Amino acid sequence: MVEIAHSMAKRDVAEHGAQRPARAAGLETVRDLIDVPLDAWHALEARAIEPSGYVLANWALAVNAFAHQRTDVSVLTAWAAKAPNRLIGLLPVIPFSRAFRLPLPVLINADVYGTLSTPLLDRDAAPEALSAMITQARQRGARALVLFNVSLDGPAMQTLRKVLGANNLGPRVITSHHRACLDATRDAEDVLRDALGSKKLKDLRRQRNRLAEHGDVSFHVARTPDDVAAALDRFLVLEASGWKGTRGTALSQNAGDEAFIRQATSALAARGQCEIVTLMAGATPVASALMVRHLDRAYYFKIGIDERFAKYSPGVQLTLDVTRHLCADPAIASADSTAAPGHPMIDPIWRDRLAIGDVVLPLRPHDPVATLAYAMLSVRHHAREQAKRLIRRLRKR
Repeated sequence: MVEIAHSMAKRDVAEHGAQRPARAAGLETVRDLIDVPLDAWHALEARAIEPSGYVLANWALAVNAFAHQRTDVSVLTAWAAKAPNRLIGLLPVIPFSRAFRLPLPVLINADVYGTLSTPLLDRDAAPEALSAMITQARQRGARALVLFNVSLDGPAMQTLRKVLGANNLGPRVITSHHRACLDATRDAEDVLRDALGSKKLKDLRRQRNRLAEHGDVSFHVARTPDDVAAALDRFLVLEASGWKGTRGTALSQNAGDEAFIRQATSALAARGQCEIVTLMAGATPVASALMVRHLDRAYYFKIGIDERFAKYSPGVQLTLDVTRHLCADPAIASADSTAAPGHPMIDPIWRDRLAIGDVVLPLRPHDPVATLAYAMLSVRHHAREQAKRLIRRLRKR
């Protein structure tokens, strides 16, 4: 497949020339993420057709500035024809060659350090936005777009199917799964009772009472930039103290990742788009989590626990309080766990599901480049899944 990719890339240059630049006029020439006007980006966030918390300006720009191997990102943008300063579509992208070291003329959505990358689309101009972004991708020489971790059933993907269908095209799903989410319009106690049952809730109350022997158990929500900064310090210590620290994947173990999360949480908190929740036993934090907010949805980004208190199920205890907190908030209608499918902690508690997947979008009919990209990414996915299963078996021995 590598040889095929190189051969097709050479043939594409010969047939179509080098990548053509976007039209040299106005804001539609924006190519780098850092050049998108911030006010226009924030305005699009408020008009988005569906929530996409990790494509918020203050999150994506912090990732682009600091996060390990996620910097220097390009972007596809769309601007309203009758209002040239009105941003109506945005998607951070990188070349296929950067992600996979293969010179296919394909763009993929950039890794925004979160498990959701649905493009931001203006709810009043979504078809126009997608058509313009597809045109822009073609002008840059792309023969296909690859979208990882997008909402498969949301209005953005529904609009994308219609726009592609009008050109006799359609998305090809590489892989899909369902992950836990919360219907926050329901009463929290009904949610928890229906999910866990009376017996399990009684067991959790007993664990909470035992945890209280170490100090009064309390739930705290940090919202202001100053409070979020202090809560983030506690979170980073908790995260690094657990299995993520052992594996070397805690945010504080990489200078760039720590700089990103500090910048992102501070900037988002200033706009009411970030919270850090903490469960305390007396003066001791036993569990903490970062949450991003966009429109009427919250995103349960990361959680850290003090494993000295593991027998009291601190992660579950925190999630019970988070459930009550979100269900009591009239501004929040749903919460995305952002967790892997089948997650042993969150799946039994949040019983609603979001369909998430990776898709290839051909930009012209019957294009072998799109077919090759789909085949390569499908093989990659199956190989990774087999490797994960093997690792799980080895760990059980």
